[in-house]
Amino acid sequence: MDNKKGTSVSTRASDAQALSESSAGLLRELVAHLRQNRTQLREEWARRITRAELLTAMTEEEIFAEATAVYDNYVEALETGTFEALQAYSRRLSERIIPRGVETDEVVGIVLLLRDVLARSLFTKYQDNVEKLNRILDSYEPAANRIANTVAVGFVEERERIIRQQQEAIRELSTPVLQVRERLLILPIIGVIDPQRARQLTEQLLRAIRANRAKVVVIDVTGVAAMDSGVANHLVQTVEASRLLGATVIVTGLSPEIAQTLVTIGVDLSEMATVGDLQGGIEEAERLLADRAPTTERVREITPEATR
Repeated sequence: MDNKKGTSVSTRASDAQALSESSAGLLRELVAHLRQNRTQLREEWARRITRAELLTAMTEEEIFAEATAVYDNYVEALETGTFEALQAYSRRLSERIIPRGVETDEVVGIVLLLRDVLARSLFTKYQDNVEKLNRILDSYEPAANRIANTVAVGFVEERERIIRQQQEAIRELSTPVLQVRERLLILPIIGVIDPQRARQLTEQLLRAIRANRAKVVVIDVTGVAAMDSGVANHLVQTVEASRLLGATVIVTGLSPEIAQTLVTIGVDLSEMATVGDLQGGIEEAERLLADRAPTTERVREITPEATR
């Protein structure tokens, strides 16, 4: 009985190995076919891309060049069963074409077109041997699907990375810290403040205070229509953090709604320097800097005497 079980297991293992070897042999035959007909298949694929009106942001010459590179990487992935080179090329391709407005559905579309072009060539080659055609397709389709997924995922990941960079750049532009004069900074805030932007705002301001050795900062919120309690608390923390770095913060342009929010959450507005508008805030900042200037001058006059 045990001998029969052992023989059965051995037979199944032997059959699986034979099937694997057969599949590998079919893939080698497929790769040889794709290499032999590279020019014809590549040109057909490029024509199909143009007819389908994909990659319209690119010229026909650019499409053909990219089709050549994708085709070669595609065949290499089929031959080796590894996808690192294809992944790397997919990222480079995405870097080039995303800024030109190419969308995800276009990239997925061209890969699916290539799969269709190659499959049609297999139907033509093996039309008189249906059994072998089916076996080749059984070996080809899983690899082709994985290749399509690899290219699509690589494109989406690169697109998301670029979007994050663009969002970061937009946030940087929407919260500029401006140096009006020595030791005086202005931070005009416009639009909606969410928790992420509030944190970025604080980080930018504190870096600017340290870099410019600022003594007075005017934060103007005239362009902010509303502020929830979380962001209001963050504003108060920003004022306190700036004070720890030696800078006095003047908040200008508080709307009645924002002032009410601050009062509702228990913020003591007497501890926050506020002025009605930006012009008044700048005038107050100039006054504070002027009040501090004589002290600095006296130190400069006393220091040389003390060192003699």
